[in-house]
Amino acid sequence: MIERKVNGSQLELVQGDITRQEDCEAVVNAANAELLPGGGVAGAIHRAAGPELLEECRPLAPITPGEAVLTRGYNLPNSYIIHCLGPIYGHDHPEEELLARCYVNAIRLAQENEINSIAFPAISTGAFGYPSKDAAKIAIKTVLEELPKNPGLKLVRFVLFGEKDFEIHKNELRGI
Repeated sequence: MIERKVNGSQLELVQGDITRQEDCEAVVNAANAELLPGGGVAGAIHRAAGPELLEECRPLAPITPGEAVLTRGYNLPNSYIIHCLGPIYGHDHPEEELLARCYVNAIRLAQENEINSIAFPAISTGAFGYPSKDAAKIAIKTVLEELPKNPGLKLVRFVLFGEKDFEIHKNELRGI
């Protein structure tokens, strides 16, 4: 685990499973536009949360790249799930702005709903093809810029499934 204090908030990087963040009030789903179960993060979150999640998601879809919506956590150990649609690399433009908007909108939803801890995956780096190093740079820079504006958020954790993504995020955080 890597930790950094930011204006009274804690920023953490861990390698692990986004569905097992018991101490976070919300987890972020790297969602698809229809908010359906799929592969990767979306599939893992839907499987862990149970079928009620899909029922709550249906009327909220479709969402657009950069958009974030909130649902209950159901069978997850978290009260909430914030679903973000990241950009498809090489298809959705401007990619950097849309990816940053995912983090901004998720943090704003957390603040609006008095959520004090949130866990993010590496949005758009899986099936959506965003290069991990570029995505990590945008994610960490955006979160560091947003934390001081959202004092109710006491913990932001990046949960990276693979060792490679963890190392990339760790190097990016150390470089800032």
